[in-house]
Amino acid sequence: MKRNVILAAFALMAVVGLLYATGLVKFDGARAPAGLKAENRVPNTKEAPVPSVTVTKVGTANFNETVVVTGTLVAREEILVAPEVEGLRVLELLADEGDRVTKGQTLARLVSESLDAQMAQSDANLARNQAAIAQARSSIVQAEARVVEARNAFERAKPLKDSGYLSGSTFDQRESAARTAAAQLTSSKDGLTLAEAERAQIMAQRRELTWRLNNTEVKAPADGIVSRRNARVGGIAAGAADAMFRIVARAEIELDAEVPEAQIAKLKEGQAAKVSVAGTDNAPGRIRMISPEIDKTTRLGRVRVFLGDNRQLRVGAFGRGVLETSQSRGLAVPVSAVVYNADTMTVQVVVNDQVETRTVKTGLSADGLVEVRDGLKENDIVVTRAGTFLRNGDVVRPVFPEANKLTEVK
Repeated sequence: MKRNVILAAFALMAVVGLLYATGLVKFDGARAPAGLKAENRVPNTKEAPVPSVTVTKVGTANFNETVVVTGTLVAREEILVAPEVEGLRVLELLADEGDRVTKGQTLARLVSESLDAQMAQSDANLARNQAAIAQARSSIVQAEARVVEARNAFERAKPLKDSGYLSGSTFDQRESAARTAAAQLTSSKDGLTLAEAERAQIMAQRRELTWRLNNTEVKAPADGIVSRRNARVGGIAAGAADAMFRIVARAEIELDAEVPEAQIAKLKEGQAAKVSVAGTDNAPGRIRMISPEIDKTTRLGRVRVFLGDNRQLRVGAFGRGVLETSQSRGLAVPVSAVVYNADTMTVQVVVNDQVETRTVKTGLSADGLVEVRDGLKENDIVVTRAGTFLRNGDVVRPVFPEANKLTEVK
């Protein structure tokens, strides 16, 4: 009998153990069956694990906000060199593309035989005119002498006529001779005036011929570098429409770039820039001009970045410019740490292993960092990648990355 009771008890304990192992039966501290020890009691619930989040310590950094532009290298000022005298053949070319030239340097010579012939003809006309002027002056002297002689004879005839010793016809002859002599004197003076006018005309023509002869040598109007040569030996020199040479004045080059409408307001004349061209080092420059007009089709504005005389740069090359719009130094956090809402910006700060959301005011941004001007202080710990999965008061386990560039920048 006693043996059967003991066997029944062991069987009951085996069934209860099986039910507990399968989870069909649980015990708590208040209802633990007799015979179970306290250390074998199972708790009612399990504690949730604390999430780990990557954090960054707020530090200070330098900010250089930039605007990227693209465009073409052009001459700051291009000079078109055309011959002053058109229609002459090119005799000799003394400059080629890429040559650096100085003001007054001869670039080309034109054939001048026809102008030399015109100058020889002008010399002959001038000699003939000089002879005509001398003859006119001699004629004036003779006419003046005749005028004096005729006037004296006429004056002597007046008292003789009054006394009756001179006939009226003779008196009239002497009066007519005096008037004729005066008229001849006037004619001689007019001849001299005409000869002198002709001389002035000849001299004007000579000045034009001299100017044309002097300009058979095409010279550089300013220092610079020859960017293009259109002239050919034996060709006919044309006007400015087909310039013989194109010169980059003072060899100064600029980047003619396009800027988006939203960013052009950040630019100011004099701001620093760095321009990169394929195969060359970055060239320093400054904004020289900002166009007041925005293209209504592309919504792009234009800027000119002055690069100066740089032998590595070539007109017509493609250039990419980085323009520095502003600079500052302040507190910095990663761009991913800032949450942009409709009208506010927030950052999640970890204080005593709990999340705290703060409203901040930001400034410049550069190199993946954002300047925080209000809402944080140095050495605050912020969530590197803020998001909606964290709320105020959430308990987290902050994890610092191996390299925190913000803590290294001082």
